[in-house]
Amino acid sequence: MRADNDVTRIITTMPEVQELLRTADAIYHKGWAERNGGNLSRLLILPNEPDFYVQREFPLTIDVPENLLGQLVIITGSGVYLKNVMREPEASLALLRIRPDRAELLWGLSGTFDRPSSELAAHLLSHGVRLAADPSHRVLVHTHATNAVAMSAVVPLDEREFTLKLWRQCTEAVMFLYDGVAVLPWMPCGTAEIGLRTADKLADRRAVIWARHGVFASGASADEALGLVEIIDKAAELYLKIAHLPVTFELSDEQLREMSALLGLTVREGYV
Repeated sequence: MRADNDVTRIITTMPEVQELLRTADAIYHKGWAERNGGNLSRLLILPNEPDFYVQREFPLTIDVPENLLGQLVIITGSGVYLKNVMREPEASLALLRIRPDRAELLWGLSGTFDRPSSELAAHLLSHGVRLAADPSHRVLVHTHATNAVAMSAVVPLDEREFTLKLWRQCTEAVMFLYDGVAVLPWMPCGTAEIGLRTADKLADRRAVIWARHGVFASGASADEALGLVEIIDKAAELYLKIAHLPVTFELSDEQLREMSALLGLTVREGYV
Protein backbone atom coordinates (compact mmCIF):
# COMPACT_ATOMS: atom_id res chain seq x y z
CA MET A 1 0.00 0.00 0.00
CA ARG A 2 1.06 3.60 -0.38
CA ALA A 3 2.21 5.52 2.69
CA ASP A 4 -1.21 6.88 3.68
CA ASN A 5 -2.41 8.52 6.89
CA ASP A 6 -2.75 5.17 8.66
CA VAL A 7 0.88 4.26 7.92
CA THR A 8 2.01 7.71 9.05
CA ARG A 9 0.10 7.24 12.31
CA ILE A 10 1.61 3.78 12.86
CA ILE A 11 5.16 5.02 12.27
CA THR A 12 5.00 8.32 14.13
CA THR A 13 3.32 6.86 17.23
CA MET A 14 5.93 4.13 17.71
CA PRO A 15 7.80 4.80 21.01
CA GLU A 16 11.14 4.53 19.21
CA VAL A 17 10.12 7.17 16.65
CA GLN A 18 8.60 9.40 19.32
CA GLU A 19 11.95 9.29 21.12
CA LEU A 20 13.70 10.25 17.88
CA LEU A 21 11.35 13.21 17.44
CA ARG A 22 12.01 14.41 20.99
CA THR A 23 15.74 14.03 20.45
CA ALA A 24 15.70 16.14 17.29
CA ASP A 25 13.83 18.81 19.22
CA ALA A 26 16.26 18.64 22.15
CA ILE A 27 19.29 18.96 19.84
CA TYR A 28 17.80 22.10 18.29
CA HIS A 29 16.99 23.68 21.64
CA LYS A 30 20.53 23.04 22.86
CA GLY A 31 21.75 25.20 19.97
CA TRP A 32 23.50 22.24 18.35
CA ALA A 33 21.60 22.32 15.05
CA GLU A 34 21.78 25.78 13.56
CA ARG A 35 19.81 26.14 10.32
CA ASN A 36 19.74 22.62 8.82
CA GLY A 37 22.72 21.33 10.80
CA GLY A 38 22.69 17.93 12.46
CA ASN A 39 21.08 14.64 11.55
CA LEU A 40 20.00 11.43 13.25
CA SER A 41 18.91 7.93 12.30
CA ARG A 42 17.55 4.74 13.82
CA LEU A 43 17.36 1.12 12.84
CA LEU A 44 13.64 0.37 12.94
CA ILE A 45 11.51 -2.75 13.18
CA LEU A 46 7.81 -2.31 12.44
CA PRO A 47 5.53 -4.67 14.40
CA ASN A 48 3.16 -5.34 11.48
CA GLU A 49 4.98 -4.04 8.46
CA PRO A 50 2.66 -2.73 5.71
CA ASP A 51 3.16 -3.81 2.12
CA PHE A 52 5.03 -0.62 1.30
CA TYR A 53 5.03 1.02 -2.10
CA VAL A 54 8.60 2.04 -3.06
CA GLN A 55 8.26 5.74 -3.75
CA ARG A 56 11.81 6.48 -4.87
CA GLU A 57 15.25 4.91 -4.94
CA PHE A 58 18.57 6.48 -4.01
CA PRO A 59 21.74 4.90 -5.42
CA LEU A 60 24.43 3.97 -2.88
CA THR A 61 28.10 4.23 -3.78
CA ILE A 62 29.39 2.51 -0.65
CA ASP A 63 29.79 -1.15 0.18
CA VAL A 64 26.69 -1.62 2.29
CA PRO A 65 27.38 -3.64 5.48
CA GLU A 66 25.86 -7.10 5.16
CA ASN A 67 24.12 -6.81 8.51
CA LEU A 68 22.08 -3.86 7.15
CA LEU A 69 20.80 -5.54 4.00
CA GLY A 70 17.01 -5.58 4.03
CA GLN A 71 16.86 -3.51 7.22
CA LEU A 72 14.70 -0.44 7.74
CA VAL A 73 16.46 2.81 8.65
CA ILE A 74 14.63 6.01 9.50
CA ILE A 75 16.77 9.13 8.99
CA THR A 76 16.34 12.89 8.76
CA GLY A 77 16.19 14.39 5.29
CA SER A 78 18.84 16.50 3.61
CA GLY A 79 18.23 20.18 4.32
CA VAL A 80 15.75 19.46 7.12
CA TYR A 81 15.74 21.81 10.10
CA LEU A 82 15.73 19.71 13.27
CA LYS A 83 13.42 22.25 14.91
CA ASN A 84 10.71 21.16 12.47
CA VAL A 85 11.04 17.37 12.79
CA MET A 86 8.61 16.95 15.68
CA ARG A 87 5.98 19.16 14.03
CA GLU A 88 6.40 17.77 10.50
CA PRO A 89 7.70 14.19 10.81
CA GLU A 90 6.41 12.93 7.46
CA ALA A 91 8.09 15.83 5.64
CA SER A 92 11.29 15.67 7.68
CA LEU A 93 12.07 11.95 7.91
CA ALA A 94 12.77 9.18 5.42
CA LEU A 95 12.02 5.53 6.06
CA LEU A 96 14.44 3.53 3.91
CA ARG A 97 14.89 -0.12 3.14
CA ILE A 98 18.56 -0.84 2.53
CA ARG A 99 19.53 -2.84 -0.54
CA PRO A 100 23.06 -3.73 -1.76
CA ASP A 101 23.23 -0.81 -4.19
CA ARG A 102 20.36 1.47 -3.23
CA ALA A 103 18.09 2.78 -0.51
CA GLU A 104 14.36 2.47 -1.18
CA LEU A 105 12.15 5.26 0.15
CA LEU A 106 9.08 3.66 1.73
CA TRP A 107 7.67 6.63 3.64
CA GLY A 108 8.43 10.27 4.35
CA LEU A 109 10.06 13.20 2.53
CA SER A 110 6.57 14.39 1.69
CA GLY A 111 7.45 18.10 1.63
CA THR A 112 10.17 20.35 0.22
CA PHE A 113 13.09 18.07 1.06
CA ASP A 114 13.39 15.12 -1.27
CA ARG A 115 16.56 13.27 -0.25
CA PRO A 116 17.88 11.54 2.89
CA SER A 117 20.60 13.27 4.88
CA SER A 118 23.83 14.02 3.02
CA GLU A 119 25.52 11.98 5.77
CA LEU A 120 23.60 8.82 4.78
CA ALA A 121 26.87 7.01 3.99
CA ALA A 122 28.28 7.79 7.44
CA HIS A 123 25.06 6.59 9.07
CA LEU A 124 24.84 3.31 7.14
CA LEU A 125 28.51 2.40 7.52
CA SER A 126 28.47 3.33 11.21
CA HIS A 127 25.25 1.42 11.91
CA GLY A 128 26.94 -1.63 10.39
CA VAL A 129 30.04 -1.52 12.58
CA ARG A 130 28.19 -0.57 15.77
CA LEU A 131 25.62 -3.33 15.28
CA ALA A 132 28.47 -5.82 14.79
CA ALA A 133 30.16 -4.58 17.97
CA ASP A 134 26.97 -4.30 20.04
CA PRO A 135 23.75 -6.11 19.05
CA SER A 136 21.73 -3.65 21.15
CA HIS A 137 22.86 -0.72 18.98
CA ARG A 138 20.07 1.22 17.24
CA VAL A 139 20.69 4.99 17.01
CA LEU A 140 23.19 7.49 15.60
CA VAL A 141 23.13 11.23 16.19
CA HIS A 142 25.26 13.93 14.63
CA THR A 143 25.20 17.35 16.29
CA HIS A 144 27.20 20.56 16.13
CA ALA A 145 27.84 20.52 19.88
CA THR A 146 29.25 23.98 20.56
CA ASN A 147 31.86 23.32 23.23
CA ALA A 148 33.12 20.13 21.62
CA VAL A 149 33.68 22.01 18.37
CA ALA A 150 35.47 24.83 20.22
CA MET A 151 37.67 22.36 22.09
CA SER A 152 38.74 20.79 18.79
CA ALA A 153 40.24 24.17 17.87
CA VAL A 154 42.54 24.41 20.90
CA VAL A 155 43.46 20.83 21.85
CA PRO A 156 45.74 18.70 19.65
CA LEU A 157 43.70 16.20 17.67
CA ASP A 158 45.26 13.25 19.47
CA GLU A 159 42.68 10.78 20.72
CA ARG A 160 44.42 9.93 23.99
CA GLU A 161 45.12 13.57 24.86
CA PHE A 162 41.62 14.68 23.90
CA THR A 163 40.01 11.87 25.90
CA LEU A 164 42.15 12.50 28.98
CA LYS A 165 41.30 16.19 28.98
CA LEU A 166 37.61 15.27 28.94
CA TRP A 167 38.01 12.58 31.63
CA ARG A 168 39.82 14.95 33.99
CA GLN A 169 37.06 17.57 33.97
CA CYS A 170 34.33 15.73 35.86
CA THR A 171 33.58 12.33 37.39
CA GLU A 172 30.83 11.56 34.89
CA ALA A 173 33.18 11.83 31.91
CA VAL A 174 35.13 8.67 32.69
CA MET A 175 31.93 6.95 33.86
CA PHE A 176 30.19 7.35 30.51
CA LEU A 177 33.11 7.79 28.12
CA TYR A 178 35.17 4.89 29.48
CA ASP A 179 35.98 3.68 25.96
CA GLY A 180 37.34 7.10 25.02
CA VAL A 181 36.42 9.39 22.16
CA ALA A 182 37.78 9.10 18.66
CA VAL A 183 38.95 12.20 16.81
CA LEU A 184 39.02 12.92 13.09
CA PRO A 185 40.83 15.86 11.48
CA TRP A 186 38.72 18.32 9.56
CA MET A 187 37.22 16.74 6.45
CA PRO A 188 34.53 17.84 3.99
CA CYS A 189 31.15 16.65 5.24
CA GLY A 190 28.65 14.55 3.33
CA THR A 191 31.29 12.39 1.63
CA ALA A 192 31.87 8.66 1.52
CA GLU A 193 35.37 9.29 2.90
CA ILE A 194 34.19 10.85 6.16
CA GLY A 195 31.66 8.03 6.42
CA LEU A 196 34.36 5.38 6.05
CA ARG A 197 36.70 7.09 8.50
CA THR A 198 33.92 7.55 11.05
CA ALA A 199 32.79 3.93 10.81
CA ASP A 200 36.37 2.76 11.24
CA LYS A 201 36.63 4.73 14.49
CA LEU A 202 33.26 3.50 15.76
CA ALA A 203 34.29 -0.14 15.47
CA ASP A 204 35.54 0.04 19.07
CA ARG A 205 34.20 3.37 20.37
CA ARG A 206 30.81 5.03 20.57
CA ALA A 207 31.60 8.66 19.77
CA VAL A 208 33.74 10.55 17.26
CA ILE A 209 34.75 14.22 17.33
CA TRP A 210 34.71 15.77 13.87
CA ALA A 211 37.22 18.61 14.22
CA ARG A 212 35.71 22.07 13.74
CA HIS A 213 32.40 20.41 12.91
CA GLY A 214 30.66 18.37 15.59
CA VAL A 215 30.14 15.00 17.25
CA PHE A 216 28.89 11.68 15.85
CA ALA A 217 27.63 9.34 18.57
CA SER A 218 25.86 6.00 18.87
CA GLY A 219 23.64 4.20 21.33
CA ALA A 220 21.00 1.58 21.99
CA SER A 221 18.50 4.43 22.17
CA ALA A 222 18.30 8.05 21.11
CA ASP A 223 18.58 9.07 24.76
CA GLU A 224 21.78 7.08 25.13
CA ALA A 225 23.37 8.46 21.96
CA LEU A 226 22.47 12.06 22.79
CA GLY A 227 23.60 11.48 26.38
CA LEU A 228 27.12 10.76 25.13
CA VAL A 229 27.15 14.07 23.28
CA GLU A 230 25.88 15.85 26.39
CA ILE A 231 28.69 14.40 28.51
CA ILE A 232 31.31 15.29 25.89
CA ASP A 233 30.01 18.82 25.56
CA LYS A 234 29.75 19.39 29.33
CA ALA A 235 33.33 18.20 29.87
CA ALA A 236 34.49 20.35 26.94
CA GLU A 237 32.68 23.35 28.44
CA LEU A 238 34.39 22.82 31.78
CA TYR A 239 37.77 22.53 30.06
CA LEU A 240 37.24 25.76 28.12
CA LYS A 241 36.13 27.59 31.28
CA ILE A 242 39.28 26.73 33.24
CA ALA A 243 42.02 26.04 30.68
CA HIS A 244 43.41 29.61 31.04
CA LEU A 245 43.27 29.54 34.87
CA PRO A 246 45.82 28.18 37.37
CA VAL A 247 44.20 24.79 38.03
CA THR A 248 44.94 23.52 41.55
CA PHE A 249 43.17 20.17 41.23
CA GLU A 250 42.26 17.80 38.45
CA LEU A 251 41.43 14.12 38.44
CA SER A 252 44.63 12.09 38.43
CA ASP A 253 45.32 8.82 36.65
CA GLU A 254 45.01 7.05 40.00
CA GLN A 255 41.61 8.60 40.68
CA LEU A 256 40.40 7.74 37.18
CA ARG A 257 41.48 4.14 37.72
CA GLU A 258 39.81 4.10 41.15
CA MET A 259 36.53 5.39 39.72
CA SER A 260 36.50 2.92 36.84
CA ALA A 261 37.35 0.00 39.17
CA LEU A 262 34.54 0.99 41.53
CA LEU A 263 32.07 0.88 38.63
CA GLY A 264 33.52 -2.27 37.13
CA LEU A 265 34.46 -0.44 33.92
CA THR A 266 37.39 -1.18 31.67
CA VAL A 267 38.78 2.13 30.48
CA ARG A 268 40.58 2.38 27.17
CA GLU A 269 43.85 0.46 27.40
CA GLY A 270 46.97 2.58 27.65
CA TYR A 271 45.17 5.82 28.49
CA VAL A 272 45.74 5.82 32.28
